[in-house]
Amino acid sequence: MQEPAMLRGIPRTVWVLGLISLFMDISSELVHGLLPILLVNGLGSSMLVVGLIEGAAEATALLVKVFSGALSDYFGKRKGLLLLGYGLGALSKPLFPLAGSASAVMTARVLDRIGKGIRGAPRDALVADVTPAASRGAAFGLRQSLDSVGAFIGPLLAVLLMLWLSNDIQLVMWFAVLPAGIAVALIVFGVHEPAGQPSAGQLRWPIRRASLRLFPAAFWWVALIGAVFTLARFSEAFLVLRAQQSGMPLALIPLVMVILALCYLLSAYPVGQLSDRIGRHGLLAAGLGLLIIADLLLAMNGSLLWVLLGVAVWGLHLGFTQGLLAAMVADSAPAALRGTAFGVFNLLSGLAMLLASVLAGWLWQTFGAATCFYSGALLAMLAWLLLRLRPARTGYPVSP
Repeated sequence: MQEPAMLRGIPRTVWVLGLISLFMDISSELVHGLLPILLVNGLGSSMLVVGLIEGAAEATALLVKVFSGALSDYFGKRKGLLLLGYGLGALSKPLFPLAGSASAVMTARVLDRIGKGIRGAPRDALVADVTPAASRGAAFGLRQSLDSVGAFIGPLLAVLLMLWLSNDIQLVMWFAVLPAGIAVALIVFGVHEPAGQPSAGQLRWPIRRASLRLFPAAFWWVALIGAVFTLARFSEAFLVLRAQQSGMPLALIPLVMVILALCYLLSAYPVGQLSDRIGRHGLLAAGLGLLIIADLLLAMNGSLLWVLLGVAVWGLHLGFTQGLLAAMVADSAPAALRGTAFGVFNLLSGLAMLLASVLAGWLWQTFGAATCFYSGALLAMLAWLLLRLRPARTGYPVSP
């Protein structure tokens, strides 16, 4: 039974989930736009340490999703896991301004990402649960767009606070606590699940061979593309550090994340809506092409103008790919195992993210920033070539 629809057929719950993502992203991006600078300038961390922290944090989020997805399928309910995940994210926010070492930052970052991991798969599964298949791309694109509004406001707020508070990074980070609390309140009072949602029937270890055999070849094709793509898309902390290397003033460095989020915001919903009409395959290939261009722009010239142009194209590639990959997982997975499907997809992507960010940090530290971004372009080209092999043999639909 579908929920009452509003505004172009997108269910109310999708809008509320988007607003929750918006407020949590204001909180998270306010912190993350400054965190690489705190680590390198304030705490004396190396590029390899930055890559290790970012890779471990993001991989943790993705790995935890496999368990939260399976649990949400078992219970047939998503809201409790959403509350736990967003609650952990909110509780982690005061730890960042209190951190006095790289290990303390890593603890806070991993706790924050555990929360993200717990909430990610149930949230995506809930979007799919309440949305008709014909508008699923638009629904995922809308949620990603609202998420990006928060990712735009958060670093912009960081810039204003840095100017007001004379570049006191740790004091600025305290302002991240309030929007995180609002996100938790929205879950309590605004999220409603559909009645009669099917469950998986019993709680199983999500990577059991018997469970994995229930997924069709189409799902595994999407998972492979997602993992190789993630290898090419290392942590955005390196974009922030590239901007600092180009001579960008300290207080203005969070503008990197503002530009990134704005381009993401402007592209995610239109691309998701378009994918419902013309199919996802070609648009995903275009997104990978944008990542190749972004990496080349960031590698070829270290001037601020070229770096910011590369950041803008990076943001466009996110808008072209993140919602599409989520919609492709939803399209190819059985309804009763949708949460598990998102979890398995993110398990593979999490391993790739850890490897990608550690590799990027090592390449930057050993050979320089240009080599780091050229390597990303080569890996993105590999993902693009895999995508162009055509999904026909897997049964994945080229168009809806």
